[in-house]
Amino acid sequence: MIKVERLTDQKLEELNVMSWPIWEKEESEFPWEYDMEEVCYILSGEATIIPEDGDPVKIGSGDFVSFPCGMKCIWKINLAIRKHYDFR
Repeated sequence: MIKVERLTDQKLEELNVMSWPIWEKEESEFPWEYDMEEVCYILSGEATIIPEDGDPVKIGSGDFVSFPCGMKCIWKINLAIRKHYDFR
């Protein structure tokens, strides 16, 4: 299950989110499978994530998102996206 949260600046700082690598992608649609848990912080843009076995989830600027290991989905990037990410 995809988890979307809004974290305080203090919590983002505690997690050291701004030191994580950045990933960027233009408007597009593609399949993806998570072989590890991923957490990310959306800096800009928006996307709809369509899990193989669940309801679509919209994410956008300011969202802190967790993707579970083993999840298969379709990423539909509606507005070019830029995010910090970390695999666990």
